[in-house]
Amino acid sequence: MSKPDLHTLGPLVALVALIVLGALLNPAFLAPGNITNVLARSAFIGMIAVGMTFVITAGGLDLSVGSMAAFLAGIAIIGMNAALPGMGENWGTILVGMGVAMLGGILAGYLNGALITKARIEPFIVTLGTMGIFRSLVTWLADGGTLSLDYGLRTLYRPVYYGGIGWITWPIITFALVAFAGEWVMRHSRFGRHVEAIGSNDRVARYSAIDVNRIRLMTYMLLGLLVGVATVLYVPRLGSASGSTGVLWELEAIAAVIIGGTALKGGTGRVWGTVVGVLILSLIDNILNLADLVSPYLNGAIQGVIIVLAVVLQREKRTAEER
Repeated sequence: MSKPDLHTLGPLVALVALIVLGALLNPAFLAPGNITNVLARSAFIGMIAVGMTFVITAGGLDLSVGSMAAFLAGIAIIGMNAALPGMGENWGTILVGMGVAMLGGILAGYLNGALITKARIEPFIVTLGTMGIFRSLVTWLADGGTLSLDYGLRTLYRPVYYGGIGWITWPIITFALVAFAGEWVMRHSRFGRHVEAIGSNDRVARYSAIDVNRIRLMTYMLLGLLVGVATVLYVPRLGSASGSTGVLWELEAIAAVIIGGTALKGGTGRVWGTVVGVLILSLIDNILNLADLVSPYLNGAIQGVIIVLAVVLQREKRTAEER
């Protein structure tokens, strides 16, 4: 009988431990309203993290997703406001904004992927550059302030974020669908197998007749699309976008992927683990806020420590396997 893989079960054990800890520290932790809040907050980072799982599994990295989300939110709002006089205050105008965000996400992902695969620039350098570009563009479009959606459209659009089936809001439902689809694609599709093969050894993958550049480009386009979907669901929350929208989303997405067991060096991807990682990060943030244990300004530092520890554990596991 084989022993359970503690590195695989570790995130699940941590998730259960956090739920128990939260319930013990504050009775309000398990209240339906708080659970909805945690899941809704997880949804946006979660959808982006699912796409990031494919990118990292293929041996890539994307630091631009937070800035990309801000830029997509900005152009979606501009698109809806521009279409309002001609189309009126209706769902057709909102669909224009949704289309702008998702198409923009695909094109932004293509830009990152093309520079990496065709220009052969390191992913870190490319996405560090586009992170600054996207953030600067939305700040410029907002003239240093905030881009706001028309009040009537904002009221019409609000149910996309706040509505749902019972207490389960549409962002939570969409995140669940994206997670199930992502896990199926990674485990059962040719694309998923090729992504893992490229991350394990891209030279061997080329010898196996896998179009390495095409698959890597597709992972960045998939990530861009999911950033667009997350943005579509996020905009009705506040009905605005600025240069501060999506700050540190890339850190949270990468942290969730690494915590979930996806190898930072590529080759092994676990979408279900990424979902668990997202929930772990959201629960830590929620518990700290409810218990008032740490200043919310230190959340970024806590996430950074978690990333470092997760990478150290991965390296220890790899070293043990090589012995």
